Parts: sequence; structure tokens; C-alpha cells
Amino acid sequence: MTVSQTICLCLVAVASAYDLRTRRIPQVLTLGGAPAGLLLHLALGGWNAGLASATGWAIGIAIFFLPFALGGLGAGDVKLLGAIGAWLGPMNAVWVGLYAGAAGGLLAIFVALTKGYLFQAVGNVGVMLAYWRLNGVKPLPEITLEHSRGPRLAYALPILAGTMVTLWLK
Repeated sequence: MTVSQTICLCLVAVASAYDLRTRRIPQVLTLGGAPAGLLLHLALGGWNAGLASATGWAIGIAIFFLPFALGGLGAGDVKLLGAIGAWLGPMNAVWVGLYAGAAGGLLAIFVALTKGYLFQAVGNVGVMLAYWRLNGVKPLPEITLEHSRGPRLAYALPILAGTMVTLWLK
């Protein structure tokens, strides 16, 4: 693993530990991690590496922005994927986002099963799809993170899994 990959993996592991404990990701890891990745790439690889890092940040933000805007993810999760993109680059940000989505789905099913929430969760998906069909794609307040009474996921954990799989398959 490269220095950049090692630093990124450590950053995501620390973010996961905080998210598991507090359901929050500290700003220093997300808003501090992205510029640190950009500066490292600029220093070691010049303008082209810096541009790739900035593009990775933007793509990471873009991937999780819609779920955030619809109330399904927290801002820390979005910023964390942006920081990962700044460290690993644009294509790896895409792969981390995809693998994190798959891991998040599995985690959601596991948590719903263990908390006795599976039927409610499946019903919520049906209600959300019907709401979107009638009203367009916009947040349904009753099932957003802010208002839902269902179990909350520490989504940095699936992001860590996505990062690990991306680095492993690289």
C-alpha cells in the first residue's frame, strides 16, 4: 500500500470508531482530511496529482449528495467519502461509494433483523417509492434521519468496508 492509501485507511478507521460510538464523524477528519490529501498529492505529484485529488473529492461528495439531500445519510458521511476521494482519486471514490452502498445495504438488513424492524423498513421503502411517484423525488419527512424512529446506522462502517475492498482489489 502507498502512503496515501495507508493514511486514508487510518482516517476512515478512526472515523468509523467515532461514528460507532457517537453516531457523528468529527469535522477534523472530514474537513481536515480532504485538504490534507490534496496538499500531499500536490507536494508529491504536482498539479496533475493535485487536480486528480480535487476531482476525487468532488466525485466523492457528488456520489453521496443525493442520499444526503433526501435525508438518508448524514453530512459527515458525504464529507468522509469526499475526503477519501481526495486521498485515493476519482475512480477509487466511485468504487468506494459503490462498495459502501452494498455494505450499507447488508448492514441495514442485519440491523433491521436484529432490532425487529425489518417489516417496518421494507414498508418504509414502499411508502417512499409511492411518495416519490406522486410527488417527485424529494425527502419524505417521516422517514428521514432527522425524524425517523428506526435504528440508526453508523454509516462510516460500510464506508470503511468499501475502502478496504477497493484497496484490496486494486
